[in-house]
Amino acid sequence: MASKIFVNLPVKDLNRSMEFFKGLGFSFNPQFTDDKAGCMVISDSIYAMLLTEDYFRTFTQKEICDAKKATEVLIALDAASKDEIQEMVNKAKSLGGHIYADPQDHGWMYQHSFADLDGHQWEIAYMDESQLPGQE
Repeated sequence: MASKIFVNLPVKDLNRSMEFFKGLGFSFNPQFTDDKAGCMVISDSIYAMLLTEDYFRTFTQKEICDAKKATEVLIALDAASKDEIQEMVNKAKSLGGHIYADPQDHGWMYQHSFADLDGHQWEIAYMDESQLPGQE
């Protein structure tokens, strides 16, 4: 079984995208970061590879989706609290990201979302599984 995930995302301006995510508190692994790619560390086993569009094209024969016009993927991450979610979404907006949906509170789960500079959609959720409907 796989023990790590690397989500590859095409970006128009690698340096600008890396600064955006650094502003959100993420770091980059310098071993896998150069002028074509930035390895964003999400956790010990989750990484987002931000690839320049030209470099991304070397991995596929398909057209690259314009994430500002079409949804290619929803990237969902967990958070430790509702406050952590709001802090990240507010930071994303202040760094040039776009809020594309209102927050949703389902009682046991709270989520909010933003699109990064290239339009990739990030959903951040806090779940209190003890409050799941039907749990006793």
